[in-house]
Amino acid sequence: MAKTSLTPGAVVGGSKKKGVKEYTGRQKAAIFLVTIGSEISAEIFKFLREDEIETLTFEIARLETIDAEQKDAILQEFQELMMANQFISTGGIDYARELLEKSLGSQKAIDIINRLTSSLQVRPFDFIRRTDPAHLLNFIQQEHPQTIALILAYLEPNKASVILQNLPHEVQSDVARRIATMDRTSPEVLREVERVLEKKLSSLSSEDYTAAGGVESIVEILNLVDRASEKQIIEALEDEDPELAEEIKKRMFVFEDIVMLDDRAIQKVMREVDSQELAKALKSVDSEVQDKIFKNMSKRAASMLKEDMEYMGPVRLKDVEESQQKIVSIIRHLEDTGEIVVARAGEDELVV
Repeated sequence: MAKTSLTPGAVVGGSKKKGVKEYTGRQKAAIFLVTIGSEISAEIFKFLREDEIETLTFEIARLETIDAEQKDAILQEFQELMMANQFISTGGIDYARELLEKSLGSQKAIDIINRLTSSLQVRPFDFIRRTDPAHLLNFIQQEHPQTIALILAYLEPNKASVILQNLPHEVQSDVARRIATMDRTSPEVLREVERVLEKKLSSLSSEDYTAAGGVESIVEILNLVDRASEKQIIEALEDEDPELAEEIKKRMFVFEDIVMLDDRAIQKVMREVDSQELAKALKSVDSEVQDKIFKNMSKRAASMLKEDMEYMGPVRLKDVEESQQKIVSIIRHLEDTGEIVVARAGEDELVV
């Protein structure tokens, strides 16, 4: 009969106790999920692909007895990796390494950073993540509009919007158009712009072309600029590129954003909307949007609208979207004429 010992790493019941480093990443993930319990694990599974769920389920089924010391070590490893990820997101790799060295020691910090950066792709212009937008504006406003557009496309929308709305009017629409029509930029161009911007290269982990810009990008930025800047840019784009301007306007305010309107504004909109168009528009939205509309109608009108929706039966998604877009156009017109106010992020609350 084999000897049994309580000494870590010794023979236990005839087999050697497995060290934490000997577990694969999948096995560690399985142990982690078992340790945190089924309820939380089930929530995590919602964010995984089907093949990932199958793999982890298989690993969980294969697990043998794991003692408390091993579980604690794996939880500790997870915490350290998450902490490092947070530091990198906040201030970059150098910042993360500095904080980890202070809390865990130099060698441990290097090990963690190396494990993360082996598959980490550093986003272009990451080194200006914490730069004040006002300072950055002074630094780039004399650059060519294409250079400014490239930089704004990679910035967070809230920072990009501050810079865009403070650019000279004659430059704003040009930059907005370039962001909207931007396709893909080669690593060489990115490196050169980064070199000019900070006189140093920002490390790119891959030679793959990276995508930024596009209509969605400029819409996200314009949704955060002040109304005056937004209007000026859109009007200029309408002269330069009417099709692009219309595409941007369609995405500036989606039908579901109607919940941002106050009751009086919604009532004004309802007076301009055909009841059949409204019934179609409400077919695919959630209860919050429907309730907002019903609340601003008389009980009789709301009851009739619900009946119209019920008797209408199935409606093609294309028809629903067309009806929603007609109502959005009415909302935009009422806003342009000053009859209603659409709340926007970053604007002071209006007091009348």
